[in-house]
Amino acid sequence: MDLELEGKVIVVTGGSKGIGYGICERLIQEGAIPIIVGRNKESIPKAVVELKKRGGRVGYAYAELSDDKHCKLAVEKILQDFGTIDGLVNNAGINDSVSLAEGNFEKFTRSIHRNLTHYFMMAHYCLPALKKSKGAIVNIGSKTSVTGQGGTSGYAAANGGRNALTREWAVELLPFSIRVNAVIVAECYTPLYEKWIQTFPNPEEKLRQIQEKIPLEKRMTTAAEIGSTVAFLLSNQSSHTTGQLVFVDGGYTHLDRSL
Repeated sequence: MDLELEGKVIVVTGGSKGIGYGICERLIQEGAIPIIVGRNKESIPKAVVELKKRGGRVGYAYAELSDDKHCKLAVEKILQDFGTIDGLVNNAGINDSVSLAEGNFEKFTRSIHRNLTHYFMMAHYCLPALKKSKGAIVNIGSKTSVTGQGGTSGYAAANGGRNALTREWAVELLPFSIRVNAVIVAECYTPLYEKWIQTFPNPEEKLRQIQEKIPLEKRMTTAAEIGSTVAFLLSNQSSHTTGQLVFVDGGYTHLDRSL
């Protein structure tokens, strides 16, 4: 299936690692031009080099996404360099374990700022360009928004906000033919996931226990599988799909895990 993404400029926050990198890899395969936005001045250049080796064009803009001014400057740089924005993938975030019991005002609001506020700001600053291109937005979310996890109030609340904004923007942007959808992730093995697994006394056993509860094939979702769904939702092949929360999780969230 030709997704007709050739030459499309797609902004991907947090695109240098994990799920974000998997999304960029898939976009390169489709001939799109991923633009990585983030703060990591070590991983971003490496990601750009690796992606260019695959024969594609790649852009980047450094930004501390929790800083509104950085978001604005990043979008301005992208438009200066490429002249258009055809899609936005809001992906950057971190499960920072701000719990109800041990959190406080500062920690909770910081978590919301790190995991939700920049979704709004990046969409806000990209919007004029997206109106011109009749582009699309895909928000990456987490199962914590619908299942809870325990000990991560900030991240769960932020992801609930991502789901709500997906539906809200889908309504608001109907007049401009801008589609907005979300891809909800459950268990996808990334560097951050690896870091979390290593906090347990027996990481290998913990990982096995989690995999055994994933209904489809008892395995983790791959970043490539997330990337394929994101590419489809950005493309004209999903031209009448908007306001949807698409769970790419091997049935983990909704199917009976006793299976």
